[in-house]
Order: sequence, then C-alpha cells, then structure tokens
Amino acid sequence: MENNISNEELEKSNAIIKKMSEYYTSRIVGQRNLQISLLISLIANSHILVESVPGLAKTTAAKVLTESCGGRFSRIQCTPDLLPSDIIGTQTYNSKTTEFETKIGPIYANFVLLDEINRSSSKTQSATLEAMQERQVSIGGENYILPDVFIVIATQNPIEQEGTYPLAEAQQDRFIIKETLNYPSANEELEVLNRIERNVFENKQKVVNLEDIEYLQALSKKVYIDEAIKKYIISIIYATRNASKVIAPELAKYVTNGSSTRGAIAFMEAGKALALINGRTFVTPDDIKSLSHSVLRHRISLSFEAIADEVKVETIIDAIIASIKTP
Repeated sequence: MENNISNEELEKSNAIIKKMSEYYTSRIVGQRNLQISLLISLIANSHILVESVPGLAKTTAAKVLTESCGGRFSRIQCTPDLLPSDIIGTQTYNSKTTEFETKIGPIYANFVLLDEINRSSSKTQSATLEAMQERQVSIGGENYILPDVFIVIATQNPIEQEGTYPLAEAQQDRFIIKETLNYPSANEELEVLNRIERNVFENKQKVVNLEDIEYLQALSKKVYIDEAIKKYIISIIYATRNASKVIAPELAKYVTNGSSTRGAIAFMEAGKALALINGRTFVTPDDIKSLSHSVLRHRISLSFEAIADEVKVETIIDAIIASIKTP
C-alpha cells in the first residue's frame, strides 16, 4: 500500500483535528454525526445539507466551527421574497461619482449558512449554484472569486411544506453529504441547559487558523485509496441505478432514480476526509459503509408509493450496501 503522507504530516493533521473537535464538543452537546459531517465538509472543502426540525443547534454548530478557525461567517435567512442579489450582491448607482459600485453579498465568506434554503424560490436557489460549483459570483459582467475556504451549510425543515420550494435534484447533488438530526436525549438536553447557564458560548476562541484548514484540505488529497475500494464505490453507485438487479423486488420497486457520478466522487473525497479524521493515511471499506447514508440519502429518489408505505431511503441504502461484496 502506498503512503504519500509522512508521520510528521499525520501528527500535525491529528493535532489540528483534535483542537477543533475538542472546541466543538465543549460547546455542542451530542450531535456526533453532525460534528463528523461538518469536519468532512471542511476538509473536503465541499458543501453540506442539514435537515432537522428547528432548534437542534444547526446554526450554533456552524458558528462554533467558524469560531474555531477564525473564519468569516454569514447567515442568510431564506424567505420566499429573497432575491438572488440579496445573496450574491448587486451594483448600485452612486450619484456623487455618477458611477455604478459593486456591493458584494453575504455569499462572500468562508462559511455561509443558508437557513431553511427550501423557503427561498427556485430562482434564488439557483443563484447559489455558480457559487457552490464554480466558487465565484458574477455581478455586472465581472467575476468575483470566492475565498479558498468556502463552505455552504444549507438547512431545511422537513415538517413544514407550506410556502416551501423543494430543492431540485441538481441542486442537492452539489452537497457532498446530507445529514439528518434527531432530538437529543433527556440527559443531553439537561446538559444543554447547564452549558447555557454557564455562558459557555460567550468565551469564543480561535484554536486553529484558516491556513491549518487549507493544510488539511491539501493533505486529504494525498490520502491513499486502493483501486479495490474505488471499484467498491462504483459497485454501490451502479446498484443505486439498477436496484432491481441487486436488492429484493419489494424494495427495488420504490427506487425511481439512482446516484450520478458526483456521488462516486463524493464517496472518494468524503472517505479521504474521514480517514484523516480517524488518524489514518488510507481509506477503508468501513469508511465507505459509514458514509453511505450521508452520501446517498439525497441522491436516491423514491416514488410516492415509498412515502405512502413509509419506506425510508436509509432502508434502501442499507439493502444496497448489504448486497455488495466488501473488498
């Protein structure tokens, strides 16, 4: 097995991730999956979609992540009347200079929280596509390059449908992973109250810097992934498109569309990031398995019959993973 990462590089990586993780857990109670997903998005320099009911610390988690590395944070509350120019910026006329001036929007930040993205119109949602994919925005015919560290953290509320605009599949596919959150346990909720009472959120700290984040992002590209694991990923993606050939007919009938090639890329990049988080220089099959829900839950489309029968996409994913031989 090849190893392009030295012990010194791995030790530095471990130290950076440890500092960020400790800072996160000192403020956020539970939500371990969200912590891992945010770190994966950060290391892969990609975007994350988070789905949960309100009040489960999605915004707080995004802010804590930003604080830990001294990044610039923007929060955009999505509403039906939000315009593309409210996100990317616009040109305004200055009567004193008789010239148009460019006003950069809140998208120009290291961490951009699009809160309840499905409340914004399709036109406004599409305004983020260029920024997320091309890492630039166009205003008045000029291109403005976004920061090197640029992560969009979009949230959506699954229980309210009135006045919402479901994300198009092309839009969802640009998020490397989709995380779902559940309510905390009674003990976790008690700890939340205790931490608020102790004002733990008042003491903001910068434990690493953006250069450290760029270091992790560069190092993740050197993480080794064996050819056998790449073929394993491709087999999983193929199975999502041909469910009837690999899983039971009573489950396969619910699948209408499978993952694109972007899903395979997401598996590889997220797998490399997870390997670093776990202190390894190589990707394992277990990394891919543990990422299956996060990578695929927004890339597999189910029929209305699945909704009526209360069949969850995670059930389909588990069946697919179980049907593929592990290398």
